[in-house]
Amino acid sequence: MSAIPKTEKNGIAVVDIDIDDDDIDAAAGDYIVGSSSKPPSFQGHLDHARVHPKFLHTNATSHKWAFGAIAELVDNAVDEIQNGATYVKVDRVHIIKDNSPALSFLDNGGGMSPESLRKCMSLGYSSKKSKTTIGQYGNGFKTSTMRLGADAIVFSRATCSGKLERLLDPRFRLHRDTISLCQPSAPRFTVLLSGRAKNHRSSTIPIDFDISGHWAEPIIYGSQDDWSAHLKTILEWSPFTSKEELMLQFDDIGLHGTKVVIYNLWLNDEGIYELSFDDDAEDIRLRDEANQGDMKKLHKKAVQLQSHISYRMRYSLRAYVSMLYLKKFSNFQIILRGKPVDQFNIADELNYSQIVSYRPQLAMGSNEAAVLTTIGFIKEAPNLNVSGFNVYHKNRLIKISEKL
Repeated sequence: MSAIPKTEKNGIAVVDIDIDDDDIDAAAGDYIVGSSSKPPSFQGHLDHARVHPKFLHTNATSHKWAFGAIAELVDNAVDEIQNGATYVKVDRVHIIKDNSPALSFLDNGGGMSPESLRKCMSLGYSSKKSKTTIGQYGNGFKTSTMRLGADAIVFSRATCSGKLERLLDPRFRLHRDTISLCQPSAPRFTVLLSGRAKNHRSSTIPIDFDISGHWAEPIIYGSQDDWSAHLKTILEWSPFTSKEELMLQFDDIGLHGTKVVIYNLWLNDEGIYELSFDDDAEDIRLRDEANQGDMKKLHKKAVQLQSHISYRMRYSLRAYVSMLYLKKFSNFQIILRGKPVDQFNIADELNYSQIVSYRPQLAMGSNEAAVLTTIGFIKEAPNLNVSGFNVYHKNRLIKISEKL
């Protein structure tokens, strides 16, 4: 955009923009991906991981900031509101297997069928065509989980054609080739795993369970030895040590929903987990950012200013998520470490606020829509040295205090 109004010092502006996704889709190109309901054979065959052609166009959606990656996974749950989701729970879980922390996301949306889950695991594929959904390009899940940790395991339960299907899918490891277990017909329980495949090739392996009876029965396409070997691989590379422990993960999902567990979380340059779970029992913090504003080393006035949400949202997930969506949800909660997040709109806290209609001044004849912008001064001005525009797209914060 050009001819953008400048902000005064200590001013915060909130902008909600809407980009025409048809133009983006046209630039990306239209691709048709066929689907198959046939489960791949186990015998001598590893089904390769898929890469959708749009991935070549949309691979720029990677994350440098850990909170940006977390926001992508929260977005997936928010997109499930149209399928009945009423909450997403973000929490730390403890991996007993190696005594390490992991990050968990749980929603009660519609869940994914085996076919949907298989497509979800491909790069660049997206079935989200609605203009109201945040996710569009099929990269968010993959890039966000890779940003936060080396491995992720996904559990999803969906009701398809009146039958309950339960799915488990650990995603590919960043440093190992993909093994996945997938694509049954209902009603089955599917397990997908990431690990090291034979010959170091990126491959997928299906393991199914028939749950039409009172307990899960393995569906064997090859031999019992093959099936047992694949299960052993899952237990070797996942955080869980038994088939029973895997299936227990569905207990907190309910009738439908999805659970993502990201483990082998990344470390910072000092060899410490970059996400801190110990500073606040109701929050998740970025360790390096939080240390830059160590309250113990600051004067009383500085502590007061550093406590402002415009600072805290850079290292406190609770503060950041509170401003992540411009309009408040009516029937949906983001629950962080057991406590709901109170949504916060900084535009409601501005002094001398004004609503300005801004229209980008582009080429002659352009049909850019006007943007309503709320501008004003934060209450702590001029002492608090924060200014810029908070920019929202489809109700979602995409730029923080952007200098324009």
